[in-house]
Amino acid sequence: MATRLNPYLGFRDTARQAIDFYQTVFGGDVTRSTFAEFHASEDPAEQDKIMHSTLTTDNGLTLMASDTPNSMDYKPGTNYSVSLSGEDEDELRGYWDKLADRGTVTMPLEKAPWGDSFGMVNDQFGVTWMINIGPSQ
Repeated sequence: MATRLNPYLGFRDTARQAIDFYQTVFGGDVTRSTFAEFHASEDPAEQDKIMHSTLTTDNGLTLMASDTPNSMDYKPGTNYSVSLSGEDEDELRGYWDKLADRGTVTMPLEKAPWGDSFGMVNDQFGVTWMINIGPSQ
């Protein structure tokens, strides 16, 4: 198996809703485990929180997410972004449209100085996405 680079997103109490939302955007299968299943927290309020979840799509995308324990610092949107890039304009624009729904477009998806189409959007969960659509070869 090849080494993969994929984003791992942290949330505060909304990992379940976020990974379910991303499944509606990208399709695929979700697996999830709670803090209780791993005996990872003695705090009763954290038992149903997501310790680890993975979204895996048929076309090879992988996204992981978890809830940040209450004892750890959490600053949404300041320490990561997610990049989607490729040549399939229909697919990437479809992802863009779904991510922008109830999100905030910070840079419209339009022709960039380097010739590709590029845009940035903060989705409804505060995650920053960069979409780059290159020319078909």
